[in-house]
This record gives sequence, structure tokens and C-alpha cells, in this order.
Amino acid sequence: MYFSEIKKLDQQYVANTYARFDLDVASGADARASDVSGKQYIDFSSGIGVNSLGFGNPKWVDAVKKQIDTLAHISNLFYTTPQMELAKLLCEKTGMKRVFFSNSGAEANEGAIKTARKYGADKYGPERCEIVTLQNSFHGRTIATLAATGQDAFHKNFGPFPAGFVYAKADDIGDLESKISGKTCAVMIEPVQGEGGVIALEKDFVGAVAKLCAEKDILLIVDEIQSGVGRTGKFLSCEHYGIKPDIVTLAKGLGGGLPIGAVLFGDKTKDTLGFGDHGSTFGGNPIVCAGAAEVLRSLDGKFLDDVTEKGEYFANKLCAIEHVSGISGKGMMIGIELLDGIAALDAVKAAIKKGLILLTAKTKIRLLPPLTISYDEIDRGLDILRDVLCELYDTKEQPQ
Repeated sequence: MYFSEIKKLDQQYVANTYARFDLDVASGADARASDVSGKQYIDFSSGIGVNSLGFGNPKWVDAVKKQIDTLAHISNLFYTTPQMELAKLLCEKTGMKRVFFSNSGAEANEGAIKTARKYGADKYGPERCEIVTLQNSFHGRTIATLAATGQDAFHKNFGPFPAGFVYAKADDIGDLESKISGKTCAVMIEPVQGEGGVIALEKDFVGAVAKLCAEKDILLIVDEIQSGVGRTGKFLSCEHYGIKPDIVTLAKGLGGGLPIGAVLFGDKTKDTLGFGDHGSTFGGNPIVCAGAAEVLRSLDGKFLDDVTEKGEYFANKLCAIEHVSGISGKGMMIGIELLDGIAALDAVKAAIKKGLILLTAKTKIRLLPPLTISYDEIDRGLDILRDVLCELYDTKEQPQ
């Protein structure tokens, strides 16, 4: 099918909720993708941090294929081996105690919100239901997770929102403490605010939040949807901060390309949800869990050390590129600030034409490459980015 035909079908039959770029990805291998015409691209996006092992990782593909041949689905009224094996792996890697499986990051955060409110109600009464989140945060696109999101731009036209969310300034412990009351059941943070501009929270602030929550028996929820599963060089990005959350949410890179979300419960919350309190028809699907288990088996200490080294390599190379004013984030979760008024979206569009797939995060270019990306693929992609930025700057300087 020609690209023009694909675009026509999209316009006619698919809800117009995405401002798509002019690219139809037909296949991929490692950190390289091909469009319908056969043109190749270096992928610095991994499906917004989903394809953690790259395209077509042989072990992941084999695990998924084997499970498809064995059992595609059965309800959560029964046991399945892949789900139990994945839960065990997650608890062993994180030190958390129990897991609830969902299908997405937003669903995982919904589960975390429900758990926090039930914990507060069980222990202190139903009025203990408020959750403090941070300004500039992003927690999902369902009504409740939009309400938790601390960005007005995402709230327009979707009210009324459920009550019970209060927003505090990031990296300002005094402001956060002022938002806590006898109604507060939890504080919810992203260690690295992804959609907010790839901004890592300050270590002292996160430590102070954890201490405050522990003192007041307020649950600490850490949203690791984008920053978890090895993305920052640790399995959980909160490991960089030396804290132990009560609830952790995961998704994106956990499935390696298939839809999954997970809510991880610590000692305080492991028994909060009981029979009938929560559920999901597709959560913990055997095929998805088989793929996710292969992702976890791949993320050993050497693998995570490599992620850290590649992140440092990216950072050093990016800082040497003209028209880059700075970088933010951790590991291979990278935000690029541009000089000279070059718009990130313009850079992404120009890069696609030259064979490089990038993302944006507010005014920044965002990089979430496959964790398995090779140094050759990094260099080839950065060469394209360098050329694109130079060309955009030259064009901007031309008299109109």
C-alpha cells in the first residue's frame, strides 16, 4: 500500500487525536526502522520509551511467540505461570512485595490512586483522600490521572474533574509541606518529569518528601511509567535518590513493545487491596507477561551499567554539538535544550526527513532510545541531528 493511501485511511477511519509525522514505520531491527518505501531510520524514540530492547529482539520475540502458541488469554479468575513469574521477578528486582497488573501507565496510576485512598480510608476514615502531586507533572489521560497531572494545558475542556488533588511546586519542600493537611493520604511524584520537559527532581527535595511522608504516615507514590525499567541506568530511577516508595507504577518499557502496566506495593500497602477492590480483564495477559519477563531477565547489572555509560556518551556528544545549549534528565532519558531560537518540533520534522526519529517534550528535543542501542547507531543518529540543527540555524539566519 502506498503512503498516500495509508494517510487517507487514517484521515477517514481513525479518530483525529494525533498530529502524526509524515512517516509510516513498516519494520524494524535493533534501533533501526524502515518505512513502507524501504528507507531506513535511526530510532531515538523507542515508541516513547516502550521498545526497551529495540525492534525485534530475538529472545523477546521467541518468548512472545512461544506463549502465543501455548496460551493467548484466560481470565484472572485463574492462575497463569507467566503472570506469576513476572510478579516474582518484579518484586525481586525492586524489593517491593506485591504487584497488580494493568494494561497501561494511566491504568497503573489509577490503581495507585485507588490504593492510596483506600489506605487512608481504612486507617483514618474517608476524609483522608487527598493526593499531593507536583506542578509540571504528567500522570495519564484518564479523568482521574488528568486531575492528578499538574499542567493546566491538559485540563482544558475535560472538566469537571474528580476532587482530591492538590498541586505543589517541584523542588520546593516548603510549598509541598504547606499543601499537606489531615486530608492527605499520599504524595505522588515522577523522579524525572518526562512530558514536563525531562526534568530530574533535586535529590534533597525527593529525600525530604520521603522523610515527610514517613513521619506523617502519608504514602509515597513514585510514578516510574517513563523513567523505570532501566531507562536511567537503575531499574527504578528512584534508586538514584536512595528512597523506598510505598507504591511504584510501571508501564512503557516493561512490556518491550506490548501493552502492560504494573502497580508495585511495598510493606505498608501490600494488603490494602482485597477481593473485588480492583481488577482488569486483560491485566497480566500471558503473552504480554512472557515478553515482559524477558525484558527483566535482560536487565542485569552489566546491562544497566551499559545504559549509564551510553547515557554519558550521549551527554558528552550532545554538549559538543553547536546550537545545543544544555541537556537534562538521567541515563538514556534525555532532554535537549536548543540555542538560537530553533524550535524542537521543527528539528524533529527535519530529522525525520534525514532518517532520524526523535521526540519532543515542551520546548526540548527528547531522546528515549532503545536501551540496547549500539554506539554506531548513536553516532549515526547524532551526526544527523548535528546536520539538522546547523541547517535550521542557517535557514533562520537567511533574510526573509
